[in-house]
Amino acid sequence: MFHPEEAPANPEEQALKFGAKDIFDLSWKSLLDAYSCTECGRCTAACPANITGKLLNPRKIMMATRDRMQDVRKNIKRNGSYVSDGKLLLHNYITTEELRACTSCNACVEECPVSISPLAIIFEMRRSLIMEESDAPAEWNAMFGNIENNFAPWKFSPDERAKWAEEL
Repeated sequence: MFHPEEAPANPEEQALKFGAKDIFDLSWKSLLDAYSCTECGRCTAACPANITGKLLNPRKIMMATRDRMQDVRKNIKRNGSYVSDGKLLLHNYITTEELRACTSCNACVEECPVSISPLAIIFEMRRSLIMEESDAPAEWNAMFGNIENNFAPWKFSPDERAKWAEEL
């Protein structure tokens, strides 16, 4: 940004990605976790978001990732190499509502008998939503603005933070 002369001439070279929109952006461990899932459902049973009726289902996150990998495999087998099918893991297989329902409590990871982490996939996809698509709830945007301006999630300036304790 400060040295535009150093920017690549080809815009495609400049494309830096944040997070994961599709399986190609996930780590090999996350992909292997999707295949390793025993589908026992303990992660979903332990998930506080799922228990309260939210759309999040950690088991479904793993199954959707596996389904997307299977669809890509069929695509490669049919065409000889991957040809875009217009689908992405984010939005077509896993919805934004599911990702936002996660409380990041780690209960799904703790409960898993084979140490799978649906949370890793959720975090990467959230990162893509926020940093690539600028798609965050209004409450989060207010917090991001406060962190940027006040160096904390609260609306108080750094100079005024300790004023509440002066009377003590």
